[in-house]
Amino acid sequence: MFVLLLSAIGLKAENQVNVQEMVFSHIKDSYSWHISKIFGQEVSVPLPVIVKDARGWDLFSSEKITDGKSYDGYYISTTGKLKGKLVEKDATGAEIRPFDISMTKDVCGLLLACVILLIIVLTTANWYRRHPGKAPGGFIGAMEWCVMAVNDSVVKECIGKGYEKFSPYLLTVFFFILLNNLLGLIPIFPGGANVTGNIAITMTLALCTFVAVNLFAPAKYWKSIFWPDMPLFLKFPLPLMPLVEVFGVFTKPFSLMIRLFANIMAGHTIIIALTSLVFISATMGVAINAGMTVISVIFTIFMNLLELLVACLQAYIFTILSASYIGLARHPE
Repeated sequence: MFVLLLSAIGLKAENQVNVQEMVFSHIKDSYSWHISKIFGQEVSVPLPVIVKDARGWDLFSSEKITDGKSYDGYYISTTGKLKGKLVEKDATGAEIRPFDISMTKDVCGLLLACVILLIIVLTTANWYRRHPGKAPGGFIGAMEWCVMAVNDSVVKECIGKGYEKFSPYLLTVFFFILLNNLLGLIPIFPGGANVTGNIAITMTLALCTFVAVNLFAPAKYWKSIFWPDMPLFLKFPLPLMPLVEVFGVFTKPFSLMIRLFANIMAGHTIIIALTSLVFISATMGVAINAGMTVISVIFTIFMNLLELLVACLQAYIFTILSASYIGLARHPE
């Protein structure tokens, strides 16, 4: 909310705030990290653009393609299906996308979370190495409690025998999602990136669970898929139940992907929309604007507190469902 209030500085009273643009500019990925707009001047961190087309590789700053500018034939599309994407024109004048591995805002937010998580894990491990046999306190104690709670109450309970080989992955998933969710709620740079609200990120996490479930599943799991323990007429000559079971193999990771993506994106959208009430009512008079400002602040604070709960809850849900799917695959009975 603090960033959005800064963005309103310098706006004339007669100007209307484009709430839709404000919301989508936050939740979508971008080639620069927007911080604020003060007195009409955008304050942002330019990020490196890395692309490849028929001419070869190209590396340049995103500052060269902001505000409608183009560089070496590259520019950000403003219309159509490629809106907001880096494009160039082919021989016919049509917009096409080059091979793009740019360091976008979500990529930088993802790397930031990985670095923070790595520091936390290494610091915790180093403490145990230097203090063998001692009980930790403070932050290290809190980390031990979280790790043991997830490992014993979720991973071990859901998977059962042989859970040890899956603990590193599931603990990593839990803390990775939790950290990105919390960083996304920080309104000032370098927080605020909508990493877990990006469907590409949640799809990758779901694919990792899909691999963990199916690649390490025993033979009896595949037997329960293609020849389930059900009456013969449900399996032959029309393989009705095997088709349902195969369909279920793919719907489980799909539900993981959509659940995390939708909840985080919706939370960010609601918070920004509520904050925007201050600017929407700016031209409606002092009394209305004052009342709407109070309402906006109260509901925004409430939603931020609720999103703190959702951030923890969604990390827990993704982990417990992943563990449950792995457990069901290893022990179909």
